[in-house]
Amino acid sequence: MGKTRITTICAFACAAWGADAALAQDAAAPKLGEVIVTAPKITESQPLNTTELGGAELRSRRPSTSDTASLLKNLPGLSLYGAGGVSSLPAIHGLADDRLRIKVDGMDLISACGNHMNPPLSYLDPTNVSHIQVFAAITPVSLGGDSIGGTIVAASPAPEFAADGEGTLMKGETGAYYRSNGNAKGANVSATVANQTVSMTYAGSTAESDNYSAAGTFKRPGLAAPGREWLDGDEVGSTAYRSRNHSLDVALRRANHLTELKLGMQDIPYQYWPNQRMDMTRNDSTQINLSHTAEWEWGAVEGRLYAEKTRHEMQFGDDKLYWYGPRAPANFADSGVPCAIGPSPGGCAAGMPMDTEGDNRGLALNATVNLSERDLIRLGFEGQRYRLDDWWEPSGKGMWPNTFWNIKNGQRDRLGIFTEWEARWNGQWLTQLGIRGERVEMNAGEVQGYNAGYNADATAFNLADRKRTDNNVDFTALARFTHDATRAVEFGFARKTRSPNLYERYAWSTGGMAMYMVNMAGDGNGYVGNLDLEPEVAHTLSATFDWHDAAQQNWGLKVTPYYTRVTDYIDAERLARSNGVTDDFVFLQFVNQSASLYGLDVSGHIPLAKSEGYGEFTASGVLSYVRGENRTTGDNLYNIMPLTVKLGVTQRLKGWTNSVEFEWVDEKDKVSQVRNEVPTGSYNLVHLRSSYQWNRVRFDIGVENLFDEFYSHPLGGAYTGQGATMPPRAGLVPWGVTVPGMGRSIYSGVNIKF
Repeated sequence: MGKTRITTICAFACAAWGADAALAQDAAAPKLGEVIVTAPKITESQPLNTTELGGAELRSRRPSTSDTASLLKNLPGLSLYGAGGVSSLPAIHGLADDRLRIKVDGMDLISACGNHMNPPLSYLDPTNVSHIQVFAAITPVSLGGDSIGGTIVAASPAPEFAADGEGTLMKGETGAYYRSNGNAKGANVSATVANQTVSMTYAGSTAESDNYSAAGTFKRPGLAAPGREWLDGDEVGSTAYRSRNHSLDVALRRANHLTELKLGMQDIPYQYWPNQRMDMTRNDSTQINLSHTAEWEWGAVEGRLYAEKTRHEMQFGDDKLYWYGPRAPANFADSGVPCAIGPSPGGCAAGMPMDTEGDNRGLALNATVNLSERDLIRLGFEGQRYRLDDWWEPSGKGMWPNTFWNIKNGQRDRLGIFTEWEARWNGQWLTQLGIRGERVEMNAGEVQGYNAGYNADATAFNLADRKRTDNNVDFTALARFTHDATRAVEFGFARKTRSPNLYERYAWSTGGMAMYMVNMAGDGNGYVGNLDLEPEVAHTLSATFDWHDAAQQNWGLKVTPYYTRVTDYIDAERLARSNGVTDDFVFLQFVNQSASLYGLDVSGHIPLAKSEGYGEFTASGVLSYVRGENRTTGDNLYNIMPLTVKLGVTQRLKGWTNSVEFEWVDEKDKVSQVRNEVPTGSYNLVHLRSSYQWNRVRFDIGVENLFDEFYSHPLGGAYTGQGATMPPRAGLVPWGVTVPGMGRSIYSGVNIKF
């Protein structure tokens, strides 16, 4: 499928819209009259391409995953980069990671890791998610900033208070689940005590899993590495994890004011990575989140202060070689056993410790003002102060005798203001205009390598002017026409800007081993930063056609074509020593180039049948297509999801909800040549789910990948989950093996409210 087919589909959608409108002129369907509301009752509007996940659908997904991002995998336009078991990276229309704005309980969390192993959504356990909103195409400036893709807004449950005259409210919830593949298990508990004024809620969860198994053999069985355990041919190395999360929410409500203090803590003792050369061996995070909201007749004001501290460690996990012997990497015969640590030649290396500390502080002040029955305006100010240290202690051989400073005193400070005007001109027309200005200031301290072999790069970096200031401007214009109660169309334009992250600008070493440690793509390659990077600027055109029944309860169909052109897109080009390499991992530098992304989202649902004996049957479907091209080089963009179709049929009968899901993914043959990205084949998957609600008890059971089909997920990355992954020697880690998807997994869960 290419531009021609996209154009054809868009033309068909427009024609269908016009034909439907013509046929409806004489129909008896009721027309919407002018909306008559008082000023304080103006309803804030969301773009038609906004999707919200919550309620029953969210509850049905929780037992099947420990990864909050994976809750979104069935939404139109959204896909997932493969990562650790609780840390996959969402992508919207081909843009992922820092290119998206992801807010967790109003906080802008930052991944403090050279491999982005601790992304924002990993700090919110699926059992503690109340709802998630996804803005896929045109995002209001009030929810944008420092991003060129969509926005994801995730929230934990809001505070609950006792009703008037109720006295003290005491309630809670506990649950547990088990998944057969990987022996995954977890539990959660929450408890609330509240009166009419004060509410206090504790929530805690734990999740863990062994390595999962693919549906077939994809490598030879044997020791994962010298001195390590045995891995079968279908066992996907470095996919085990353990995670613990705790939160305490204290809220005070008085009249029209709500003050809320959220305290969060995460402890991940290990989370291994199948597509990175290192593993997470510690991730401790604490969050303090204070907010105050007040509502009046004329509008509302919200203020927020938050702070997040992260202590993150990486090392070789259980499936990767830890002890590098005196003769490694030329010969690994003496590796895998403890030996004297020291420099080469003759010394051993005890792994490769990597440490990061992140300090993230932010504030926000937003106001929504009802100017009139027609007009609403949003104003806001945001600030963020981020500090990062990334250092590697000496561990022997080439990593000796000094501490390697990858980023020292990294600084990234952001200030932003925005204004947004929304007008309901009548019962049919709504417009939204917004502008945002941001200033991003970045800097980093002087660095050093392990030894004199790194002096040339370190000296050049230390002598350079490292301070950078970006002044960024975003703009959004959106209009919606509601023809009648059954159809609407929305079209919009957005300019969005993102400044580089600290690793893209300040990772400085061109040494192969150090470059392998800077990789946010999961492709097995090595990267070095670029002080001369400019901010990415994206211009997006999008339209959404929306058909539904008058009550918006029975059936619906949405079609969203989009086109994005990015100036100064941060892609990569090879270092000279990797030129001509076609069958191995390569070394790359981040560079600004030009790119375009375009595609189509289709989603819908329709009732199939209804009877007293068999209940209600509903069909649903999602089609997502995106194409990404580097306009400077003619290459394909990396990690672009191929055409995907997902269909489902759901039955609801009394307390039962049963569903069967079909998933088809096309082959990925348009791959990034500069990265030696590996193609993947087409596949089909079938999933079964069933739940039963009995009073305050809910039971879930399901089977994912029912027919145990072997496949490689197109965004799973390169398999580097076992063996000797550190030395930068060609052919040491087998190139061309992708991370396979999980084989059949049976899951069950129970949840009890009290």
